[in-house]
Amino acid sequence: MPELPEVETIANGVNQRLSGDRIIDAWFSSYPQPFKTPRARQAKGLSGRTILSVHRTGKHIVCELGPPESSNASAAAASLKSAAQWIVHLGMTGRLLVTTPDDPIAPHTHARLSLASGRELRFVDPRRFGRLEFRELHRTPAFDAPGSEPLTIAENEFAALFRGRKLAIKAALLNQSLLAGVGNIYADESLFHARIRPRRAAGRLSRAELERLRQALLRVLQQAIRLGGSSVSDYVDANGVRGFFQLEHCVYLRTGEPCRLCGTPIRRILLAGRGTHFCPTCQK
Repeated sequence: MPELPEVETIANGVNQRLSGDRIIDAWFSSYPQPFKTPRARQAKGLSGRTILSVHRTGKHIVCELGPPESSNASAAAASLKSAAQWIVHLGMTGRLLVTTPDDPIAPHTHARLSLASGRELRFVDPRRFGRLEFRELHRTPAFDAPGSEPLTIAENEFAALFRGRKLAIKAALLNQSLLAGVGNIYADESLFHARIRPRRAAGRLSRAELERLRQALLRVLQQAIRLGGSSVSDYVDANGVRGFFQLEHCVYLRTGEPCRLCGTPIRRILLAGRGTHFCPTCQK
């Protein structure tokens, strides 16, 4: 599943290419799974709206939209307040791609937004675990992730998230109601860089250890964003380009390979239902 760096990379790419563009028409597939908002309502609601900006919230991509039928897209992008949102969750295999109409249509394409610039924004999802939602903000509150933002969370707030919690720190990092956007890859990598065993109880970590983890998480996420995310499965950015952070992984999917620091074989265990990778020597 795309995690925070992958979603951030895609959102930034779509924003750079489509901010100020206007949606002329929207087409959706007949499969019901990807649609949190009915297809007909999404198609009607999106048509004629200007894409003001695109950003990440948690693991979701949020397109901020102006009112319908904006006559001047660039002026709308500069001056209008968001009137609606199109919210994309990529699920396990979702892709959000900026294309041209003559590009071949990939199998499992579930949405095609035709734009005034002549481009298209397409949502492709073979396993159909992704979700598409449309919100009119005069009727529904703006979308917000339930957990704290890992890229900006302060030291005191981060420590408070785990105070008194008996669950393993790896499981706590994956809890989206605590931290929005952290997934299996970046939990494993951050715990390695913080030198913390994934099975340790979150509430028993010292304040110094938690601050070390916060700093490690921030560094890992920022570096992954700079490298365009981790392409360990079928993830690509908005231009269809693979990321490079998988080349930097120290533990994730390196079972049996030597630790980059001490040479001890990397171990894999099952924790909170997820494959978990760590160095038994470096992580205490």
